Amino acid sequence: MKKLLGYLPFHFLLFLIAGICCQYYTDFWNFGIVRLFCILLFLGIIGYLFRKTILFVFISWLSFFLIGILLIYGGDATKNYNYFEKYLINTSNAILAIDKVLKPGNYHYKYMAEVLQINHQKTTGSVLINIEKDSIASFFKIGDRILLKNKFVAIKESLNPHQFNYKNYLAKQGIHQQVYATKQELLLLDQTSTSFLGFIAAFRLKIQQSLQQYDFSEDELAIMNALLLGQRQDISKELTANYSKAGAIHILAVSGLHVGIILWMLSFVLKPLERYKKGKVIKLVLVVLFLWFFAVLAGMSASVTRAVTMFSAIAIGQFFNKRNAIEQSLIFSMFLLLLLKPLFLFDVGFQLSYLAVFGIIWVQPVFYQLWKPKYYIIDKGWQLITVSTAAQLGVLPISLFYFHQFPGLFFLSNLIIIPFLGLILGTGIIVLGLSFLTILPVFLVDIYGGIISILNRLVAFIARQEAFLFSEISFSFIKMFFSYLVIIACFQFFLKRNAKRCLFFFSSVLIFQSVFFYEKYHIEKNNEFIVFHKSRNSIVGIRTGSFLEVYNDMDSLVTKQNLLKNYKVGENILYQNYQKLPTLLQLNKQIVLFIDTAGVYNLTDLRQPIVLLRQSPKINLERLINRLQPTIIIADGSNYKSYVRRWKATCLKLQIPFWSTNEQGAYIRK
Repeated sequence: MKKLLGYLPFHFLLFLIAGICCQYYTDFWNFGIVRLFCILLFLGIIGYLFRKTILFVFISWLSFFLIGILLIYGGDATKNYNYFEKYLINTSNAILAIDKVLKPGNYHYKYMAEVLQINHQKTTGSVLINIEKDSIASFFKIGDRILLKNKFVAIKESLNPHQFNYKNYLAKQGIHQQVYATKQELLLLDQTSTSFLGFIAAFRLKIQQSLQQYDFSEDELAIMNALLLGQRQDISKELTANYSKAGAIHILAVSGLHVGIILWMLSFVLKPLERYKKGKVIKLVLVVLFLWFFAVLAGMSASVTRAVTMFSAIAIGQFFNKRNAIEQSLIFSMFLLLLLKPLFLFDVGFQLSYLAVFGIIWVQPVFYQLWKPKYYIIDKGWQLITVSTAAQLGVLPISLFYFHQFPGLFFLSNLIIIPFLGLILGTGIIVLGLSFLTILPVFLVDIYGGIISILNRLVAFIARQEAFLFSEISFSFIKMFFSYLVIIACFQFFLKRNAKRCLFFFSSVLIFQSVFFYEKYHIEKNNEFIVFHKSRNSIVGIRTGSFLEVYNDMDSLVTKQNLLKNYKVGENILYQNYQKLPTLLQLNKQIVLFIDTAGVYNLTDLRQPIVLLRQSPKINLERLINRLQPTIIIADGSNYKSYVRRWKATCLKLQIPFWSTNEQGAYIRK
């Protein structure tokens, strides 16, 4: 660890990350790229003049901080003079090129596309395309060019508290607009893609079509496409849920685990080359070339590119065979990736990959030394357990923060799945090649399909052991941060037991406990009234500390609503109670009046209530306002949009506050 802290690129990486975060979250630099370049040039000259003094170190740190700012500012497509949104008018025609085929939703096929042209203006920028499933018989392919009228709309914010923020997720990929269209509104201009990725996509499609000629089941084909070709679009929801519950969802996305196994297999197969002169160099070149061939075949997705860059660096580190070479190669690969794609920093996969690998590199050797089995098979099993434990320790806090669950049987999952994964990946390359050449023997189809089926059944069995799946765990960012501090302090104390490290460990535990008690105190003080957004239904909550009273019109189905689960986890709600929606609700000194299809509101002595309109009541809103003089009128997601627009206009006319959950999201009153 001390040698890593003395590794200069590690310092550069830290300040690069600081610059990226600073610009991304504050957007404080808005003075142009030229000025930033001039500042960096000036710092470079000063650094050169004082290169033999301590000032050089501070100038280097500041320079990489500014480079981080430059990467975010310069990479923001919306600031480009030819960003497509700046040229949109109601009658615009747009030419788009398909960049990526996404997993379909319930009602739409989804694609990412680059906006090449608006009318006659060449443009830049990317959009999300949603095409109705009923209106198109075949998929678009990467590289296809399409023409459509201006149907661009901004991507909405999440409408309920602690809901997954899809707008923020797409913004990190440079997408701020989307298109909803039918087949009749699209015109395919060109299917003859000349791009490299288009050529690879066409080659991958031929491989997929060749596999479909053989007697593989749908789930077997879906797993093969995911693990060997990086295409997860065909994986069923049931299969995805099983892998998630078993703690094995990570194997469905080609990432560090897959590339690491491929690197290990290549190193084993090509080891005889080391006997020859220059054999190690030849082996390294072949390994790196094959890893990048696999990345290209898998579609060069962000996760694959990250993993192959990372493990190419590890292969180079192994070649030099020096102490700390692997750690330094990892640091360099992270530094290089962030220079090329700074928004990778906010990608969950990027964070998990590097934390898992660093956990394995630093922690696994220590765990492995605790016991030395005499027998080969037991030794290999012990290695898998220590690797799984080290990786899980590296990602546990951040996994709890993002996913709020912990699979208790991850030992068993990894002990079973990793050998299967090695077999599937190793044999799969042969299966792909033989199927592409149409010479794949039937017995190999049966054996390979059987291996995948056994894996799926084992995962389904583990997933059914729900008693070992700990879910809906509330874990805040500050808890995540200090839990890593506890893990590091504990590990350092385990390596060397002295008074200084003991103090560090117990101090970290004390800080973590303080955070826990502070959050608990803050939760108990928090009281609020929430009108959630739910299409076609009404859900209202009154939160008092860690208790949530839920009023709804959904019977028992309300307990399965994700919006309530997200709120419960995000706000650390410990207790819930469900009741039917009343007509009146007492909220401290304020009355909440619910008006449904019956349209009843003629109540005596009721003045200045909060009015919640639900299920599209046919009322004269102007008369209601004159009679009740409400403090605010709320329209939830159960109302027709045409009614909501009319009510909004009436409230604007009479200067009454109006809130539509469909437009503004959940209404929250503290």
